[in-house]
Parts: sequence; C-alpha cells; structure tokens
Amino acid sequence: MMEISARYQLKLYVTGQTPRSERVIARVREIAREYLPGDCEPLVIDVLEEPQMAERDRILATPTLIRQFPLPVRRIIGDLADRPRVLAELGLDDVDYDLRHSTH
Repeated sequence: MMEISARYQLKLYVTGQTPRSERVIARVREIAREYLPGDCEPLVIDVLEEPQMAERDRILATPTLIRQFPLPVRRIIGDLADRPRVLAELGLDDVDYDLRHSTH
C-alpha cells in the first residue's frame, strides 16, 4: 500500500526569520507529520533569500503554502491558523485517522 505522503509535495513561502514565519513553519510541519507520515517534509522558501523562486511561483503575499502535488495545484495564503480550512484546502480533511497513523 502506498503511503499518502508519496502523493504530496508542499512548498511554504515565508518572509525572513520572524516569529510569524516560525509559527507558520511549525504549523505546516505539524500537519505534514500528523497527516502525511513518512518523508513529506515541506520545502520552506524565504522570499528574501530566494526571490527568483517566489517570482517563478508568482508569490504576491507571504506566508503562502502551495500544494504542488497532487494536482490541481492549491494555494493557501495567510497564517494557516485555521487548521480545518488548511486541511480542506490541502485535501486532507477526509483522510481516515487509521490511514494517517498506519506504519505501512
């Protein structure tokens, strides 16, 4: 059985190493750890250090979380504090609890 994390690729754009950025990074990593067990480590990109990546992905505001895979690409803009909304936008709101916590 394929792990669910094999199907997900996440990018998180932040601006600098601020308390706000650190909170958002922690939230995304927690969601990935809980809902996407395995090797799904979100790619964190600081727009101050990697402006060309932000331009390529057309980032207009931070923080922005992009679910690149599975398609369609989804974007969530804001502090990601509304966990049910984030899960729904990522397509994780209907993931079965047992599947998330399986060791297969």
